[in-house]
Amino acid sequence: MDQVLTQEEIDALLNAMNTGEISEDTIEQEQDNAPKVRNYDFRRPTRLSKDYINTLHMIFEDFSKMAGNVLSTQLRTNVSVDLAAIEQVSYDEFMHSIPRVTILGMFHSEPLKGTQMLEINPQLCNLMVELLCGGLEVRSQHPDEEIKTKEEFSDIDLALMQEIIKEMVNVYQTVWKDIVVLDSKFDLIDTNPQLSQAMSPNEAVILVTFTVKVFGLSTFINLCIPYVFLEGILDKLSIRNWFDSSNDDNEDDLRDIRRGLNNVEMEITTKLGDVQMSVADFLNLEVGDVVRLDKKTTEPLETYIEDEPYYTVKPGQKDGQLAIELLDKMEGEEDQ
Repeated sequence: MDQVLTQEEIDALLNAMNTGEISEDTIEQEQDNAPKVRNYDFRRPTRLSKDYINTLHMIFEDFSKMAGNVLSTQLRTNVSVDLAAIEQVSYDEFMHSIPRVTILGMFHSEPLKGTQMLEINPQLCNLMVELLCGGLEVRSQHPDEEIKTKEEFSDIDLALMQEIIKEMVNVYQTVWKDIVVLDSKFDLIDTNPQLSQAMSPNEAVILVTFTVKVFGLSTFINLCIPYVFLEGILDKLSIRNWFDSSNDDNEDDLRDIRRGLNNVEMEITTKLGDVQMSVADFLNLEVGDVVRLDKKTTEPLETYIEDEPYYTVKPGQKDGQLAIELLDKMEGEEDQ
């Protein structure tokens, strides 16, 4: 797939733009002059429609905002994370687009299938480890100092990066809550993606790319999601299902709500009337005394449901027990 660049090609392009060797106008002019042709592999057709991709854009826009806040808190400095692109590629193409040595965090999300991967390139990992180990003041004084790329990671590096990836996994779980409730759990961390056998090379995946900016470093974080993860929730990814619902669905929901409310216990009280008396009269009350209320015996009484006035009633007896007869709903309660 020609449009997928390796991490080295991406870094070289960004460095050339920063040094002025290549300008944005030159890139735009080359893009305008290039033929508008895109290769299409009929053996692996596009599986997700534009409607589904738009929904994923909404989900991962939230992910980028939350991830930026989490990283800023962890690293104690401002970190900008923005959604760059969402592509449908094969797992083999994803593996060839990332560095040979990198941090690859793997996790799974029940009840959906498949292993998701979060890739953080070694240059960004080196900066994160430096900041986590107390290098914030030094980096603040020398923001333009070159950040080296590690060829291998120590156990301390992996332990620190593992905590960051776990926080990102929690963010991933949170942004899906409007679609499906996930239980995302971190599995392991790998530094050699070329040896990873998590999926077959031809398996279709969704590659979500985020741009990350911190202390003058502009780089990428990649999120790889297998298509099998989305198979069980494709019907929920349609924006139409988010905002439109048929009358049948509304009636079913209303029926379920009513069925659930049937078992809710409510307190019903009937107010016989009010009376005002002094404290002295109250203290002198004895058994057999008659207290005069402000209502006549012929007037209807008020009945309260959970302390809210609801019905006017008539007191009486039935089968030897005190009872009330509902007369009318009180005015102004039609909407309750």
